[in-house]
Formats: sequence, structure tokens, C-alpha cells
Amino acid sequence: MINYNELGVVNTKQMLSRALKERYAVPGFNFCHLEQVQAIIQAIVETKSPVILQILKSDREYIGPKLIPDMVKGLVEYAKDLGLEKPQIALHLDHGDTLELCKNCIDDGFSSVMIDGSHLPFEENIKLTKSVVDYAHKFNVTVEGELGVIAGAEGYKYSKISTYTEPEDVINFVSHTGCDSLAISIGTAHGSYKFTAEQCEKDERGVLVPPPLAFNVLEEIERKLSDFPIVLHGSSTVPQDKVKTINLYGGKLKDAIGIPESQLAKAAKQAVCKINIDSDSRLTMTASIRKFFAEIPYEYDPRIYLAIARDDMKEVYKHLISNVLGSANKL
Repeated sequence: MINYNELGVVNTKQMLSRALKERYAVPGFNFCHLEQVQAIIQAIVETKSPVILQILKSDREYIGPKLIPDMVKGLVEYAKDLGLEKPQIALHLDHGDTLELCKNCIDDGFSSVMIDGSHLPFEENIKLTKSVVDYAHKFNVTVEGELGVIAGAEGYKYSKISTYTEPEDVINFVSHTGCDSLAISIGTAHGSYKFTAEQCEKDERGVLVPPPLAFNVLEEIERKLSDFPIVLHGSSTVPQDKVKTINLYGGKLKDAIGIPESQLAKAAKQAVCKINIDSDSRLTMTASIRKFFAEIPYEYDPRIYLAIARDDMKEVYKHLISNVLGSANKL
């Protein structure tokens, strides 16, 4: 078994506690390959931000589970080499679906895990989440639970519709599970196609505007759970300049739309102290590579086009940290 302290990472308890107190959100950035996670580390060094490096079951399998501990240990040292003397980095399992998977990740040095029993009946969700909490807390690993169903695809899971979190359930859930943070559903969705065109309105320029998040639900949950860390999943902004670039160079992303930055910034000023973003960097990398090969079709060295994509992803992460989440200069 690997203790997460050996990797140089921290759990999310103090990280989220400070964010809740000072009203900003820690970025939960997903990763599935080296250039993506290099871009994240470069961004947090340049902005002096904490970060939760998180990985889905499917992406963990893609990289190779036994590669991840040494990879993350190296990334902590990489942050130090770039000038961040005391990086605050958590290693988090995103959307764990079984006790066994959560145990396996904890044994591999993860400092935080999410157990997603939101698709289960309420009592079964409590039972599953508590079983993970009981194991994780033996090793000072923090646990994120979830109430409410978030639409869209995430890893191997897909839900067609969202079901808002019931504020009346949150106290019962948290008190009976002992979870350290709670992911809720207030209208976000996974992936780059968060809303249908019919769910949106068009502004004066003909641009689709998604429906607003259910802040009334968030505020009621805040009243029920005073000073408790709340998490938003499915919060990619789906930058429209990246979508346009992809489509310009042969892509077919019709009506891809995300959560407006202003909505996320508003949530970060409330009890939401962790916001998960994945698709923005995927879109950015795809846009960069499509543009590169359209302009330089004779090039074949991946070090050249992947470096450009990495730099572009870094700028997106820096923008989110500084201008949306508010976590810059919190180290």
C-alpha cells in the first residue's frame, strides 16, 4: 500500500475548507495524458493555485493504474522545479462506482476519492458511500459523495436527464455517510453537449444561451448544510472559439455549448468550493491539433504539435483559475 504522503500530495479537507471560507472554488481538473497534466501543473505554478488532479476509472485504465503513483509523484516535483515551493495538489478519483475501485485507488496513493451512488435508491447510496468513508478515513483520505443525477456522459456512465438534488435529503445523507464534500445537481451536465438547442434561447447574435443554473436549489442546500463543501460536476464552459476552430478545420461539433463563466463564478462565491472541468482542455487540444495539421500538413513530429496544444491548454487553465474560479494566489 502507498500512503499518499509518499507522493507529496495532500487530501482535500483543508483545501476545500479554506476555499469555502474565502469564497472561491478549487479547480478539479481531469487528466488522461501527459501533456494535459503538464499544462495543469504549469498553470497552477504561474497562478499560484491549489489543484485537485482527478481521474476517471476509464482514464485510469487508459494510462495504466500502476503508472499513476510515480507519475503524480513526479508532477509534484515538477511543480517545485518550476518554482512552486509548496504545491497544494490532491490526487482524486472522479466518479468511482464501487467500494473495490475506491479501495484500490486509496491503496495506490490517492488522497481523495469520489463514490458516485447517485443512480441508486437513496438508502443504497447512503450505504455505499458510508462503506467508502469507513475505509478511506482509516487512512485520512477524504471522500466526496453525490446526490442528484447529472446528465451527460462521464467515463463509462451516461444519463439522459438531470435530476436536481433534493435539499431535504442533504442533511440525512451527510450525517449518515460522514462524507467530506457533496456533489450536487443544479443544472450542469457532463461533456460538450450539455443542452439541446430546444433547451436554450438565442441572443441577438443568434448564439445559443443555456438555461441558468438552479441557484435557488443551491441556496436551499446552503441553508440546510451550513459551511459544508459543495461540488459542481459537469462544469466545462465549452469555449466557443475552440468549437469554431474545430469546425473550421473539419470538425462537426454542432450546438456544443457549456456552462457560462458568469454562472460558475457566481457559484464559486457561494458554498461551491470545488468545480470540475474536463471538456475545455479536450476541446482546446483538438482545436490546436486540427489547426496545426491544416496549416502544416507535412509535419509528423508529435513533440511539435503536442507542445503547441499543451501551451494552449495551459492558457485555458490559467484563465479559468484567475477569472472564473478565483483560486489564483491562494498558496
